Amino acid sequence: METTRQQKISRLIQKELGEIFQKQTRAMHGVLVSVSAVRISPDMSVCKAYLSVFPSDRAAEIVENINRNVRELRYDLGTRMRHQLRIIPELKFFVDDSLDYIDHIDELLKK
Repeated sequence: METTRQQKISRLIQKELGEIFQKQTRAMHGVLVSVSAVRISPDMSVCKAYLSVFPSDRAAEIVENINRNVRELRYDLGTRMRHQLRIIPELKFFVDDSLDYIDHIDELLKK
């Protein structure tokens, strides 16, 4: 169970990461990256962000690229949130495949 502080920081990080990804994906036509969920550890040192990528066939490639450039993202996040957080958490990104799972269940139910 997350504390109120964890929830507030998670929402703030989700909003800021969403804006960062929106700015970065403008150059990549036909690609949309959104932050579907953010979970932060109780000591505020590790942040797990789940990304939903469209088109979903390039999701693994894009999230792998994001994980390679996590230092720059953490720096950008730090410059945006320097007045709200003392220490910027370590970022880890994962593919959120819940939409693909929902589509798969819908296909199975249609049969």
